[in-house]
Amino acid sequence: MQTARSESVSVAASLLRSWRRIRIGDALFRLVVATFGLSVLVLAALMVWQLFFESHESISTFGWGFLTGTKWDPVSRVFGAAPAIYGTLVSSLIAIFLAVPVSLGAAIYLSEMAPPWLRHPASFLVESLAAIPSVVFGLWGIYVLIPWIRHPVETSLGGHLSFLPLFSGPPFGVGMLAAGVILAIMILPIITAIARDSLLAVPSSQREAMLALGATKWEMISRAVLQYCRSGLVGAVLLGLGRALGETMAVTMVIGKTYDINTSLFAPASTAASQIASEFSEASFRLYTSALMELGLILLGITLLVNVAARLLVWRIARSPGEIVE
Repeated sequence: MQTARSESVSVAASLLRSWRRIRIGDALFRLVVATFGLSVLVLAALMVWQLFFESHESISTFGWGFLTGTKWDPVSRVFGAAPAIYGTLVSSLIAIFLAVPVSLGAAIYLSEMAPPWLRHPASFLVESLAAIPSVVFGLWGIYVLIPWIRHPVETSLGGHLSFLPLFSGPPFGVGMLAAGVILAIMILPIITAIARDSLLAVPSSQREAMLALGATKWEMISRAVLQYCRSGLVGAVLLGLGRALGETMAVTMVIGKTYDINTSLFAPASTAASQIASEFSEASFRLYTSALMELGLILLGITLLVNVAARLLVWRIARSPGEIVE
């Protein structure tokens, strides 16, 4: 009896020690994971603070007028961000306008209609396009895209639609249109890959139920599949927009170098990222560097606003009737 009691005490003590080790391990794991998660927020906060601190001189000198100023003259020490903001937004909108139909069409084909022997290799190639460095896109844009944009695209658009301000002026090749096209090519694999994954996540029961009701292939895709995953499709588009807003090297190589607000898509222009990349090494005094840092702060603010709007839009669509939320 004494032996059985001692064995029970020993087992209980062993279980208690094991439980304590588990509790300590859980607490340590929770602490490590929380540290990693908070480090991302701390890094973002430090980035915002550093940009704000370095741009303080420009903010105190120009105030809100920096956002609406159209002149960038280091000699006169006058700086304004309006042309860079305009170029960033317009080139990104052109990219979205060109890339979204192609991306969604490719995603629908790869997920719903492509034969199995083509689906996986084609999906791999689309995802591989996202890994190409932007400078390679820029070199391709200089030697291939710009001559093609100059003729026949701009010459044809100018010959038939020159009465519109968007397509007026001489066909330079380099300019806002070239920047928008190369951004569209760069964000196309991102939107396609995310949209395809969203389409593949739709349960097969959705497709089978629609086909059982006598729907055609197109009716099944448009009414069952696309409606089910529309929040994922919107998220894919807005993630592509976020990538287009911050792209630097390829845009710098094809957009030209004119700091002006021009309604013509044929004219050279500047974006916030291209302006920083092309002039940061030339900043020879404090106010010049501070103005470039404020331009970077504005670009960061635009991308954060786009991401917040994307999150809110996806949440609202997912909450709307007809969308199943897990």
